[in-house]
Amino acid sequence: MALLFFSAALVSADLSAEFYDETCPDALDIIEDAGCDGSVLLDGATGEKNAVPNKNSLRGFELVDDIKAQLEKACAKVVSCADILAVAARDSVVALGGPTWDVELGRRDGTTTSQDAANSDLPAPTSDLGALTKAFSTKGLTQKDMVALSGAHTIGQARCVNFRGRLYNETAPSLDVTLASSLMPRCPATDGSGDDNNSPLDPSTSYVFDNYYYKNLLRNKGLLHSDQQLFTGGGSADAQTTAYASGMGAGFFDDFRDAMVKMGGIGVLTGSSGQVRLNCRKAN
Repeated sequence: MALLFFSAALVSADLSAEFYDETCPDALDIIEDAGCDGSVLLDGATGEKNAVPNKNSLRGFELVDDIKAQLEKACAKVVSCADILAVAARDSVVALGGPTWDVELGRRDGTTTSQDAANSDLPAPTSDLGALTKAFSTKGLTQKDMVALSGAHTIGQARCVNFRGRLYNETAPSLDVTLASSLMPRCPATDGSGDDNNSPLDPSTSYVFDNYYYKNLLRNKGLLHSDQQLFTGGGSADAQTTAYASGMGAGFFDDFRDAMVKMGGIGVLTGSSGQVRLNCRKAN
């Protein structure tokens, strides 16, 4: 869901939830039925797919290919790959029990992709709270936005190489003993052994969009160091994390929805900038 986080912050007034009403009226239904500047979709050895936080963890590109193919049949050269990503992110959250929101549309696709830019823009899984807050701040997002958007980790997985340090070397706070024991067979302590083995970011309800991600943090079950930084027993994000973890997650869905709308306007190309890709994996 952080796919729109890659580009420089620029909120555009040219986006509209009704952008395709006349040019491709069935666009949203096609995306939903199949199941940002979209630069993460571009193939290439030096592209964003191979950035450290993304490598072997970003999935679903084939689904995007299928959606794009169906849209090209219905209304050729109209719907951008960037808009497909934005709508698919919303639809995925809804399908897993999360909130819905109106997606502003009209993005154009970028023509280049940069592994270096993604490595620079995306917070590392070893980031402390200060680094996380700063990374989001450079995109115009607050710490409150960051904590809410981190709730997307209620679904998805992380590679062993990204949580090995948390599993074996971290003591403040250390990973829950029971969870750690269950992870060790798939993530040995030796570098290079099991690096690409994935484990769920939320071991409690891996396929439900809920507030168990935050509940897990209160029990020191944050898989990544950067996850557990949202609750350390004295950090500035502790109160917000505790509120989200309570009951049904006081305010989490509302705050997540608002932050997703806000993030959806970051770094977009509109008008005559960029292009509408015919194939999401390569520029025209």
